Amino acid sequence: MRLVVVGASLAGLRAVEAARRAKFDGEIVLVGAEPHVPYDRPPLSKAFLSVDDPGEPLTFRTEESFRDELGVDLRLGAPATGLDVEARVLEVGADRIEYDELVVATGATPRPFPGDELDGVTHLRSLEQAREVRAALDAEARVVVVGAGLIGSEIASAVRKRGRDVTVVEAASLPLSRSIGPDAGQVCADLHRAMGVDLRLDTPVDGLESSNGRVTGVRLGDGSVLPADLVVIAVGVAPSTEWLRGSGVKLHERDGGVITDARLLAAPHVWAAGDVLHDRLENWTAAAAQGATAAKHALDPASASDWDDVPYFWSDWYDRKIQMVGSSDADEVRVLDPGGSGDDTGRGFLALYRRGDRLVGALSIDRPREIMKYRRHVLQGASWDDLKDGLPS
Repeated sequence: MRLVVVGASLAGLRAVEAARRAKFDGEIVLVGAEPHVPYDRPPLSKAFLSVDDPGEPLTFRTEESFRDELGVDLRLGAPATGLDVEARVLEVGADRIEYDELVVATGATPRPFPGDELDGVTHLRSLEQAREVRAALDAEARVVVVGAGLIGSEIASAVRKRGRDVTVVEAASLPLSRSIGPDAGQVCADLHRAMGVDLRLDTPVDGLESSNGRVTGVRLGDGSVLPADLVVIAVGVAPSTEWLRGSGVKLHERDGGVITDARLLAAPHVWAAGDVLHDRLENWTAAAAQGATAAKHALDPASASDWDDVPYFWSDWYDRKIQMVGSSDADEVRVLDPGGSGDDTGRGFLALYRRGDRLVGALSIDRPREIMKYRRHVLQGASWDDLKDGLPS
């Protein structure tokens, strides 16, 4: 039996490891578009941009470990280009790789942005892009970040830690308001401003200015121009599924994400995990858990059960740790501690999210022990009434 995993990032790595932990002794092929073995991506927008040389990002395993310890046939440096579900064949350029079971974990790619082909304009998703950003910061480039989500905010934090000016342009009225709600979004906006970020909210970008193929500025909706040597586009990602079109794997009409059943089955003998999904959670923990689950289900479909977990993400801004568990899709948000002011903005912030009579989410800043407590409550389906004695009126 041959298990093929396409996508050599976290979800693909965990799929391979889970298969071997399950005592699978057949052939495993791991296909990756990048030439690197799987590496830890979250630090790319955090420690990797530090003024101190952090070296290269952490790789989870060496090539020797993949081959000698896990017995994996590595096929790196070339992306998947097609899939024949009926024939059970994965296409990688001119190569055709037959499989018995396939795990799709090709992740997501940054959404295109007008002008992102210019020199000095980049996204931040890969090691090469992170190197480009770090080199520009080392050269003291004037920086504009488009998008105040997690990645854009982490980049702004890295720039300010270097003592450099940075402008963040966001079309929405608050950072992350869709994912964490307006109360927490306001705290995040206050934190940016307290740390010296020029935060432009409710501000659309009309285009990029350039000279001789290199970016020189960001033109805003009001006609003004922000001078820039480096523009980082952080306006979200889309599932990497172009190679699956026409394959028989169903893709969502809006975002192109893979549609699976509750067991992560996308088509006969095809499973999917991580950011490639339509119902993706876009976080490290979900990718890891889904990758492992998809592989276990692929090897033993008869025992496959519905995948279920509590979403969780974290982000480091300045010297603050932001953590979110569960969902912000709520009927009520109760702020237990509004945090401080000035340089202490956000420290100690905790908000709980209620839908119906259930606790469905919690967000904290610098309260890691409490967020794990509320994660258990969300996982157990705790009722709001069960918690009300500990909540402010």
